Amino acid sequence: MNEVTTRIEEARGEPARHLTTTQLEEGFRALPPAPKDIGQLTLIVRRPTKDAREVLLRARLSPEAGLPGDNWSQKPSPDPTAQLTVMQTSVAELVANGQSLALFGDNLFVDLDLSVANLPLGSRLRVGGAVVEVTPMPHDGCSKFNARFGNNALRFVNTKPTRHLNLRGIYWRVIEAGDIEVGSPIQVLSRPAPGA
Repeated sequence: MNEVTTRIEEARGEPARHLTTTQLEEGFRALPPAPKDIGQLTLIVRRPTKDAREVLLRARLSPEAGLPGDNWSQKPSPDPTAQLTVMQTSVAELVANGQSLALFGDNLFVDLDLSVANLPLGSRLRVGGAVVEVTPMPHDGCSKFNARFGNNALRFVNTKPTRHLNLRGIYWRVIEAGDIEVGSPIQVLSRPAPGA
């Protein structure tokens, strides 16, 4: 079901590819607007162990396992609010600057606006045959992110003026099991009413 196309045993970045703050800011301003309601799944990455990565062509998401074989489900008490990590593809490509997107450690990369305004907590989406929900778990850059992409990139994704854009990404949990594959459409099904 989930054919592995690439396996990375040790997720290390290349310091020579780290961008300056100016390069990141200018690159971000030059990005085309991401789709708001209908997008696309561009990459699926499973983390079988802490630093290993497997790029998949397809997978079956489920409420019980999340992304099967990912280390999330191997934890003693997996937190459903941290089941799937998701990042906007164009932002990831900018930050990675030619490095593999699998280095981020996120499960799903999407061509979709992940901002708080577009996908408030509790929003539900159909990804291929699965239904997922935006959770309240914050997704912040960490020391590993800093080592792989540089301190400028860490500050860029965590800075207060753009924090609402969720440049580092967000978390989803699986509501309904279903098959996904690279290229699967993503459709926003519902968003909570303002103030709900």
